[in-house]
Amino acid sequence: MSMLPDLEGYFRRFVPPRDEFLRRLEEEAVFERIPIVGPVVAELLALLVVATGARRVLELGTATGYSAIYLARALTPPDGRLLTLERDPVMAARAEANLARAGVADRVEVRRGEAMAVLAELTGPFDFIFLDIDKEGYLPALPHCHRLLRPGGLLVADNVGFAAAADFNRELFLSPLWRSVPLLCLLPHHSPERDGLAFAVKVGGGPPG
Repeated sequence: MSMLPDLEGYFRRFVPPRDEFLRRLEEEAVFERIPIVGPVVAELLALLVVATGARRVLELGTATGYSAIYLARALTPPDGRLLTLERDPVMAARAEANLARAGVADRVEVRRGEAMAVLAELTGPFDFIFLDIDKEGYLPALPHCHRLLRPGGLLVADNVGFAAAADFNRELFLSPLWRSVPLLCLLPHHSPERDGLAFAVKVGGGPPG
């Protein structure tokens, strides 16, 4: 059976539509060189929140709040809540303003601080975690993600095609605490457009070793 010609060009036709505000955030990200997930990954995150029925969501790495808007809009009111962590206080304030403009500020808390320090203070359980901080922080964050997720909860990690994520990828793949799969993807408007995503479900009951 033959494949479609020019697969990348073909699938670029199916980039999800966005409202004017989200498009503006995308333009700002390009102009200011702020890495964001883009509309394909953002829509995937929203679909996963809906499909899993997640009510408590944790995001590591807020930036301007682009992905947080998608996550928050996917939550089921009135009790769906998103906690998103951002170390840069200026960026955190900017994200809060964007979340308010998007109409989701009532279901999102932007917490300031270094991810590892904030994670150590958090208690779960969360239903869904999106990991998108500096890639060197992925492996140290993994035990916290396991502790904070409910059994059967879903972890999604962005940018696992980066060299700095290699140790994280290996640990996630080998660990009996997770059932995981990494995917190499074409992700139009993502930063970068050819990258990996990792998906993992918490299956281990004991503390990470």
